[in-house]
Amino acid sequence: MELLAPAGGPEQLEYAIHFGADAVYLGCERFGMRARATNFTLDTLPDAVARAHAKGVKVHLACNVVMHQGDLAGLPEFLQAAAAAGVDALIIGDMGAAMLARMHAPDVEIHVSTQASVSNSEAAKAWQQLGATRIVAAREMSLQDIAEMKCQMPAGMELEAFAHGAMCMAYSGRCLISDFLAKGRSGVRGNCAQSCRWQYALAEKWEPETYHPIEEDGRGTYILNAEDLCMLEHLDDLAEAGVDSIKIEGRNKKAYYVACVVNAYRQVLDGADPKQFLRELDMVSHRPYNTGFYYGMAHQTSEALMYIRKSDWAAEVISCEPADNGYHLEFRCRSRFDLNREFEVVSPTGPVRPIHISNLIHIPVSRLETKDFGPSAERLYREAEPYPVEEAGHPGERYYATVDAPVVPGDIIRMLR
Repeated sequence: MELLAPAGGPEQLEYAIHFGADAVYLGCERFGMRARATNFTLDTLPDAVARAHAKGVKVHLACNVVMHQGDLAGLPEFLQAAAAAGVDALIIGDMGAAMLARMHAPDVEIHVSTQASVSNSEAAKAWQQLGATRIVAAREMSLQDIAEMKCQMPAGMELEAFAHGAMCMAYSGRCLISDFLAKGRSGVRGNCAQSCRWQYALAEKWEPETYHPIEEDGRGTYILNAEDLCMLEHLDDLAEAGVDSIKIEGRNKKAYYVACVVNAYRQVLDGADPKQFLRELDMVSHRPYNTGFYYGMAHQTSEALMYIRKSDWAAEVISCEPADNGYHLEFRCRSRFDLNREFEVVSPTGPVRPIHISNLIHIPVSRLETKDFGPSAERLYREAEPYPVEEAGHPGERYYATVDAPVVPGDIIRMLR
């Protein structure tokens, strides 16, 4: 199965590639369902596509908001620019947008967004007639539903399904709660305020100020609050159901999240024991996990909008060379830390492992000429004289250290909470 990873911005793109994604999906400043992500512009899109293609990674561009009449005038130019940039697929959920894509980007594949709620083979056939080559299954389908639909889908048509990430309480994300309660922040236009995860209570007409929690919980009741999806232990079931590509939700997530989650799924797809990497998914920010609708009804949590997270990104590896007393490390500080913390290395080269850091040396900079991120980013510094320190206290700046095991550029060193 293809591993499809989110790339909400340039740094997330770099780490998705570094940790083994087969394809990435991303958005530009318009028409995507994650308007609050860093995203790309039509000017920067060609470079992003080139970076991905240089590593053999495909790029899918989101164009899946609910299209209004006013969107149509700018859509042809957007589609032409996407095709010129070399994207491999357009993620589309609107039939009109699909027709325009066939006209203005005829060589780019059309993948039908989960926003279209395709839940049966006849719908898949109809989308194929509009030029679609892949269906992203509605998230409300069970594995049995998916298997039955795949058997009846047109030959050669691919099926993609979500395997990990946040779940929406509305059917395939088509929700108006945010529109109504967050002053026009439309969920179907990519600007959801996650109003479903707010704290709600029951009000009585004649006593509107009286607080009536629906469940016995002093913090209130979160009756619309869906748990996160996690299918790491069930990838064989997805493959058996006929899924061609598994998708990780998270274009609003940071690079550390993308790196850890992509790494876990890549390792398991390549044969690692899922139990060995389940812990990885607890290291990043998440809500309680469940298996969505794949084996029955999805679960909701009555807990507050609180995220679980057991680690922080300490350092981004720039270089590492053998030294007399171990390995000489150069890194970029991502979070402030001292040497009394417990550290681990996350690397695409193997399992997560502990690492010992000593001999911290700060490399002060008089002027940072670029703040580009990621393992392949170019860094140009004007350096002052390095000096020993007790802690890495300047996120964004470079340090030297001694470590007891080799690491490679782009690896992540994290500290446990």
